[in-house]
Amino acid sequence: MKNQIKKIRESIRSHDSNERFLSLGYEPLFVADERARIVIVGQAPGINAQELGKPWADLSGERLISWLGIDEALFRDESKISLLPMDFYYQGRAKSGDLPPRRGFAALWHPKLLALMPNIKLTVLAGQYAVKEYLGAEAKANLTETVRAYKDYLPKVFPIVHPSPLNNRWLAKNPWFLSDVIPALQKQVKRALR
Repeated sequence: MKNQIKKIRESIRSHDSNERFLSLGYEPLFVADERARIVIVGQAPGINAQELGKPWADLSGERLISWLGIDEALFRDESKISLLPMDFYYQGRAKSGDLPPRRGFAALWHPKLLALMPNIKLTVLAGQYAVKEYLGAEAKANLTETVRAYKDYLPKVFPIVHPSPLNNRWLAKNPWFLSDVIPALQKQVKRALR
């Protein structure tokens, strides 16, 4: 399966829609392994992550690792955790934060990669783009309500707010997230890794 994942990576790299990223020297940034038990679906790499070639290599990543209740070594262990952003390339800056992932990107590549990861026990959806793509009509009226109703999606899926520092205000307004949701997330992560 490693060879199949490698072939998909090369297909992504050489796809016409990714030509400009190739010209910048960017590689498709994701981690996929047939042994993985957890997949984390995020937004798109930030500039630091893209330039380092290391997913979640920023403050969002530090917070995510803390929320998962694991250390960085386990987070980076591809035999345990796969990292599939909604777009595998940094899209550039917006007025507030980074530009969103391209529409249709995840729909084109995620099913091919997920088909090669039969051991996934838990899919963590980090942020609105991942929630919309994966939950569709099953999502609640907004991200806050979907995250609050996380139990509705267990044991396979766990929606969370994106761990970006831009969400500090949201976290302050919704203290139940850290007090109730994060301990439940950590419990599901431990269960999936057993």
